[in-house]
Amino acid sequence: MLEAAGVAVFALTGALVAVRKGMDPFGFILLATVTGVGGGTLRDLVLDRGVGWVQAPSDVIICTIVALAAWATAYFRPGMLDGWMGKRMLVWADAAGLALFAVVGTQKALMAGVPVLSAVALGAVTASFGGILRDILAGDRPMVLWSRDFYVTAAATGAAMTAFLSGLGISPPLVMLGGIAAGFGLRAGSILLGWSFPNLPGSGSA
Repeated sequence: MLEAAGVAVFALTGALVAVRKGMDPFGFILLATVTGVGGGTLRDLVLDRGVGWVQAPSDVIICTIVALAAWATAYFRPGMLDGWMGKRMLVWADAAGLALFAVVGTQKALMAGVPVLSAVALGAVTASFGGILRDILAGDRPMVLWSRDFYVTAAATGAAMTAFLSGLGISPPLVMLGGIAAGFGLRAGSILLGWSFPNLPGSGSA
C-alpha cells in the first residue's frame, strides 16, 4: 500500500514535468512510469529479486492512470498544471515521493536480510533514482544537484530513521510514520526555510 502511494506520487511528478515539456499522452505515460518505478526497479535488481512491475503490472497501471489524468487536466484546463503552480506541485510531490520511497526501500532491504547501513543506503537510492531518471530524460538538471538543498540527505535521514525504529522493535505503522516524518520534514525545511549544508570554503553555489 505504501509503495503504491509512492509510485503514484512520483508518477505525478513525471507527469508534471511532461506538462511543462508539452509532451503527448505517450510521453506523459513514459515519463510518469520511469519516475514511478525507477527507484523500485534498481532496488529489486540490487537485492537480486524479481522486479515488481515486471511480475505484476499494477505499478505500471497506476503510473498510466496518473499520467492520463494529468494529460487530460492539462488539455482541458490549460495552465492549471503549468507555471508557478505546477512547479510548486512538482517540488512538493517529489518531496512526498522521496520520503515514501526512502521508507519502503529501507524496509524491503531489511526484510531481505541486508545489513543496516546497506539498507539505509539502498533506501536513499530507491528514493532518489526515479527522480534522477525523470530529470535526465526531460533534459533538466536533476533535483539532487540543486545547489546545497537537502535531497539525498533527506532521503538518507528518512531511511536511517526507518532502520533505527525497526531495530527498536517498534510497530510497523509507527516505523513508517517516523521514517516519513524524518525524510519529508528535512526536505520541507530545505524547501521552505532554506536548510542546507554550508558552502565549502572558496566555493560558490553549485
